[in-house]
This record gives sequence, C-alpha cells and structure tokens, in this order.
Amino acid sequence: MSTRPSAVSVSDLHFTWPDGTRVFAGLSFTVDAGRVGLVGRNGAGKSTLLRLLSGRLRPHRGSIRCAGSLGYLPQDLPLRRDARVDDVLGIAGIRRALAAADSGDVSEPVLDTIGDAWDIEQRAHTLLDRLGLDCDLDRRLGEMSGGEAVLLGLAAELLNEPDVLLLDEPTNNLDRSGRARLVEAVRSFRGTLIVVSHDERLLEHVDEIGDLHDGRVDWYGGNLSAYQEALAMEQEAAERAVRVAEADVRRQRRELAAAHIKLDRRKRYGQKMWDTKREPKIVMGARKREAQVSASKHRIMHEERLATARERLTEAEEGVRDEAAIRIDLPGTALPEGRVVLRLEDVALRNGARGSLEVRGPERIALVGANGSGKSTLLHTIAGELEPTSGVCELCVPARLLPQRIDVLDDDLSVVENVGRFAPASDENRRRARLARFHFRGRAADQRAETLSGGERFRAAMAALLLAEPTPQLLMLDEPTNNLDLASIDQLVSALESFRGALLVASHDEAFLRRLHLTRYVEMAPDRFTPALTPPSYRPASGGRGRQSPRP
Repeated sequence: MSTRPSAVSVSDLHFTWPDGTRVFAGLSFTVDAGRVGLVGRNGAGKSTLLRLLSGRLRPHRGSIRCAGSLGYLPQDLPLRRDARVDDVLGIAGIRRALAAADSGDVSEPVLDTIGDAWDIEQRAHTLLDRLGLDCDLDRRLGEMSGGEAVLLGLAAELLNEPDVLLLDEPTNNLDRSGRARLVEAVRSFRGTLIVVSHDERLLEHVDEIGDLHDGRVDWYGGNLSAYQEALAMEQEAAERAVRVAEADVRRQRRELAAAHIKLDRRKRYGQKMWDTKREPKIVMGARKREAQVSASKHRIMHEERLATARERLTEAEEGVRDEAAIRIDLPGTALPEGRVVLRLEDVALRNGARGSLEVRGPERIALVGANGSGKSTLLHTIAGELEPTSGVCELCVPARLLPQRIDVLDDDLSVVENVGRFAPASDENRRRARLARFHFRGRAADQRAETLSGGERFRAAMAALLLAEPTPQLLMLDEPTNNLDLASIDQLVSALESFRGALLVASHDEAFLRRLHLTRYVEMAPDRFTPALTPPSYRPASGGRGRQSPRP
C-alpha cells in the first residue's frame, strides 16, 4: 500500500440540491496524509461532502482535487444479493483469466487481464481473513449478513490500495468483532483517510477531527476526546460571551430609558417656561430648538449603543450550539417494581434461537450478540410482527418498537400529523405542546417527514412512539444509533433517561449502552438467547474517556 503523502484539496465549493436547498457556498479546506474524522449534526452535509469528493456528485462551482487513487465506501452499498464475493471485490474477470491461463490459454487478452495480479486470490483471502470474513470467493451476497457485506465492501476498497480512502458511517450494522476489525484496518491504513462516523471507539484512532456545521469545517487536532474537550471549552467561552452581551443589552436599555425620562423632564420644563412666558419669546424658541436637537442626538446615541449591543448578543448567540437535551415527563410510562412486563417461555424464533425471558418492572435490558444471532428477530417477535415457531410469548403492557429503518413515519404527512396517527384522541394543541419537548416548535412541527434529516427523523419517530396512545410502558429500539450524529445520540440518551418504563435495546454501540444504566443483558447466539447480568462477550471498550451522563 502506498505510503507517500496524499492530500485532498477543496476550493470555493458550491452545491445546492435541485429543490433549492443550499448545502455548501464557498467551502474550502485541505486534508494532508493521515486519518481524519468528520463529524457534525445530521443534515449538515457530511455524506453529501463525501459524495462530492468521490465524484458521485458534481459541484455547481469550485474545485476538488484528490492526489493519487481514490476509494469510497458509502453508507448504503448498492450490492445485489445474487452477486458473488469476487464480483464485489472486482476480481471476477482476473479469476476467469487465471483459470484460462491454468488451462493453457496464454493469449494476449488473457495476459492483459491478469497483468501483475497473479497472486490476486491469495491477497484477497489474506485481506478477507484480516477483516474476519471466512468466506469463499464464489459465495453469494444473499448468504451474508449486513455487517459482513459492509466489511466486504471495505475489503474491495482496500484491495485496490487507494491513496485516499473515504468511509461513510462504516461501523453501521457491524457487531463488536466487526467493529474491532474495522478499527484495526483504519489504524493500519497509511494513506489519507476521511471517515464520517459517530462511533466513539473508531474516532479515538484518528489524528484530526473536522467539525462540519453551517456550511464550513472547523478543524481540531487530535482524536475524539481532544475534540470534545476543545469544543466544551469553546462552548463555555461562547456562553460567557452571551451572558456578557445580555448584560450589556440590559444596561443599554436602562440608559436609553433614563435618557428618555431626562428628556421628557426637560420638555415639560420648557413647556412650562413657554406657558408662563418668563423669558422673551425669541429666546425661548431658540432654547426649544436647541433642546430638540440635543435631545435627538442624545436619543440617537443611546439607540445606536443599544443596537450595537444587540448585534453583539446575536453574534455571541451564534457561537452557542443548539444541542439542548430532550427532557420529557411521561408519567403514564411508569412501572412499579415487580410488575410483569413480558414473559417468554421456551420460545423458538424463526432463526432457530430458543430461550426464555421474563421482564419485570422498569428494567433496562440490552440485546447483544454477533450479526445474524437474532436480535432483530426477537424484537419483532415480541412486538407481534413475527410469530414464534413454538413456545409462549406474552406481552403484558403497551409496547412500541422502533426498527432499524425508522419506517414508522408517513413521509407524506407532517411531524404533528404523524404524531396524530399514533394519538388520534389528542387535539393538535396538545400534540404541538408535547412535540416542543422534542425540539419541534412552530414551523418545525409542520415539516413533512420526507424532508427531515436523519437526526430529525429519529426524533420525530421517538416522539410519535412515546406520545402514542396508550402510552407505551415497554420501548424496544433496534440499533437506534445507526446514522445518528453525536449530538443526536446525546439527545436520545436524555430522552431515555426520562422514560420510566421498561427498555429493550439491540445495539452494537458499547459506548451508547454504557450510558443507559442497564440492569441486565440478553446474550444472543444463533441457537439460543440467554439472560445474563454481564454476558461473556461484552466488555467495556478501552481507550477514550467516553461521555458519561448521570441518571436523574
């Protein structure tokens, strides 16, 4: 793999979607060789930027230069289920040419196809083994899990030995083992790497963080922990600046009011002198005109000072990021200790896993296990969307499931209308008041679901489920942090802290799970699921300080 310095250079980049939504207007930056993490709120344009860098999208103005060869792994791989592993790796033609050469065909087209890649199969197997993919090159994608497909896509890019590699949320759908192997692949990459991710463990292994917001990128040296520390200091300074600016606005208001009072007194005194005619009329007229000019200047001076103070306040407020926590009061979700929530007795899932589970009171349980072990199948079975092949599944309280695809919203309806689908008996004013707790206020609540960013869509789906009637006392989440930015994950954690019912979460995101104050785990395997206080395969990730959130 090439170790020569590579760089990505973006100059005066402009891009607008066909509906008129502007994403970038004059964006410029340079990335040198090394590992760069790109973070930012959902909807900030991170994936759009990678698509522009990769050439999948064309900018309306500006230039993009990538030194050397380029590799790109998008969030959603456009892979056919009937495609073979060697097709995805891009070596199917070379393998056919190698087979022809082994049969004695040494024609020029065969040799041109092979080129210098006589050891391509060995290199492919070595790379697949390194990523934990023990699979034959003739295997079909339909036989692989979503996580295995992601690693296979990464293998295809690494096999080409690119100088510049772009990764968009590569840890989505990866289990713990897959994430560990991907992190190791990122650590060992020697070219220029730009990775869009919310995965804290992965971002601890980058050299620099680029924070994309408001159409620009702010750069922070170091890994995620260094970035979070620097950002926290910036926000503290910004909040202090807001407090100082607010105090100045209040002071200027008081001074302007005092000036008005003083001028009114002068005006009344002058009118009194005019009425009593204590001085000659011409003298009083001159004094009146002089007083009016002085009063006008005085008033204008204080009004200008107040306007300046307000401008400073606006500038200071722009430096504070709106990442307010979601705090909701849902007394209807509360469960007493010992109340039976769910009972599974010798249940056999459709994937072949079998087990028993009883959930009581406001327990918080994580479903952990490798890809394909049946976590999603178990949740959909509990929700009544799949029938178990045998056994008893008894749900004893109102429950809601938020699936991986977040497909509970109707794209043709607004946010407030979607909430109405789940709570038809509530009036619109009540829905809007409760949606405000999820940061959908005013016109934001009238947005159509199809126009929402990933984080907004997740918040809207959470609002619809938590505000549903009857109020859910069991909430089930399937890989909820997929495609969420770091701030949205913080908001999700704060919302779950306010939830008083039972919680079942399927997730590979260990940093997220550590923040949920879990009471138990369910260890998922292809043939069984087993409740445990600490499943053997789960260990807190080492390295990085993480972000802890105290439970209220």
